[in-house]
Amino acid sequence: MSEQEFRAEDLDKVMRSTERQFARVGELQQTLGELVGRGEDENGLVYVEYGSAGLRELKLHPKAMRLSSAELADLIKLVMAEAAADLQRKVSEAMDAAFGDQNPMKYVNDPEGMLADVRSAESAYNRVYEDAMGELDKIRDRMEM
Repeated sequence: MSEQEFRAEDLDKVMRSTERQFARVGELQQTLGELVGRGEDENGLVYVEYGSAGLRELKLHPKAMRLSSAELADLIKLVMAEAAADLQRKVSEAMDAAFGDQNPMKYVNDPEGMLADVRSAESAYNRVYEDAMGELDKIRDRMEM
């Protein structure tokens, strides 16, 4: 197999992979819009549902009204944080299911990993650029003969 055939096959693989990822992104958008994080305090006084657009549901048990306003506010904030964390966990799971090892969310907690991947991509780009320029030089030399 010649070097040019190998590169054409690689490009074909990249294009198919890109098409699959775009399809997964469309499915993922639908899924993410439907995800809901839930939280409830241990006594069942406050229940929260949190979605991509923010707070979706807030239920207060009548006994919650016995708390001081500061206690109730703190409890609501705590349960909302739990619901938001639950939503984030579900988003991460959906992203893992959609992208596997190529999950872009992995970079949120691993900026060094992202930089390593960027450096690797830059290196690959430089190699391809140098190869292309070399081929152009060969073509130019042949044309000048």
